[in-house]
Amino acid sequence: MIKLIARIVIIFIINLIGLILAAYFVKGFSLSSDPVTYLKVAAIFTILNLFVRPILRLLLSPLVLITFGLGVLVVNAIVLYLLYRIYPIGVSIDMSAGLYPLVYATLIISAVHFIIGFAAKKAYS
Repeated sequence: MIKLIARIVIIFIINLIGLILAAYFVKGFSLSSDPVTYLKVAAIFTILNLFVRPILRLLLSPLVLITFGLGVLVVNAIVLYLLYRIYPIGVSIDMSAGLYPLVYATLIISAVHFIIGFAAKKAYS
């Protein structure tokens, strides 16, 4: 039980870092300037990653297999878009610029998940 809670906390922190970095580096993707809203956005994103993302990965598993795993980026983009639709007060994605802000933010968040998640697994192993 403690490992599960620790894993959720780590995922929450990774999501928070990834969202902040994406908002900093991606033009057209922004977060509200309120620090409490940062935490709310990261919490909602963590819940989506824990419950919705596995369902999407299952439904889109043929796409993931055909693209040799790159389809996971599509799943991550869908989850990020759902976050934008669920909590538009905290997250803003400029869709008038096309899908570029969504794609770039997804790439940054996925890279943060990969790097920090890999380091965290090594630390707990």
